[in-house]
Amino acid sequence: MDSIRHISISIGLLIIFLIGGSAGYMIIEGWSCIDSLYMTVITMSTVGYKEVHEISGPGRIFTMLLVVSGVAYFLYVAGILVQAMVEGRVRIILGRRKLNRKIDRLKNHYIVCGYGRIGRVLCNNLQEHPIIDLVAVESNPDAIAHMEKDDILYISGDAADEETLKKAGIKRAKGLVAALGTDTDNVFLVLTARQLNPHIMIMARASTKGAKSKLIAAGANRVESPYDIGAVSMAQRLLRPSVSSFLDLVFAYNHKDIQMDEIPVNPTSPLANVMLKDSGIRQKYNLIIIAVKKPNGSMLFNPSFETVIQGGDTVIAMGKTEGLKELESVLLPGKINHEMD
Repeated sequence: MDSIRHISISIGLLIIFLIGGSAGYMIIEGWSCIDSLYMTVITMSTVGYKEVHEISGPGRIFTMLLVVSGVAYFLYVAGILVQAMVEGRVRIILGRRKLNRKIDRLKNHYIVCGYGRIGRVLCNNLQEHPIIDLVAVESNPDAIAHMEKDDILYISGDAADEETLKKAGIKRAKGLVAALGTDTDNVFLVLTARQLNPHIMIMARASTKGAKSKLIAAGANRVESPYDIGAVSMAQRLLRPSVSSFLDLVFAYNHKDIQMDEIPVNPTSPLANVMLKDSGIRQKYNLIIIAVKKPNGSMLFNPSFETVIQGGDTVIAMGKTEGLKELESVLLPGKINHEMD
């Protein structure tokens, strides 16, 4: 029985008792409506006030029945309140344990620290990517409702605390984004994260120019300023509107016509050590290879048809979503099936 039905029954029973009690005293004792209602209220609530008038024998019997009914009614209401609190607490505990189990199973995931305006938009965009797992970390209790609404795995706690980061699986994580509200918090977070996982890729948000060097010194691999990025983007839209529109189209995850994605090449892939002209990527998947990134970080833009795809490379391709997914299943054999499982 849900809470709304319990509340409705409680209100209904209270109205019935008040009307029935008042009517009983009016009929048995011949009292006025206000005196009868007053006597009903003090009798049901067992406050111990004396009777408003002298009560006859039948009236005393009716009063005893009303006292028993009132006690039973308030016990029922108390039971509803206790049940609601217990069920709510149990639901929270079970839900938290379920989230923890999911987080404990994650590997090579991303941790986004801070679920403010930037962190939330970032997580929503990352969720659109089918092969990325992520965990949000936020200390503000008000953000929990937003994270649950967005159906995202989360940890409620201080992101700079070692235990919180361990719960988020930092030792198994592939990357961390420091998007807390202040540069000081982000510097401390980067220091803590780098100590816990020396090999993790860390991207940090900087609000001021001076913070960029501090974040890099603390261990961040890359530092981005939303204000600088926003200003550059506005300038590009003014100077190169067609290019900006094209890039918007390419990087819109929910757009099915065209997308650009980077896909690592597993050494066990059937396309490893195969030339582009023999790979069939253009013919089978209708994709364009924009670039090939080598393990040492060098980038081959507009690679020739004789370029050999090697294990450890990262292929940057452009085309429709379906073709990118098919290519991913070939370059990362077993990855798609694993994600579905």
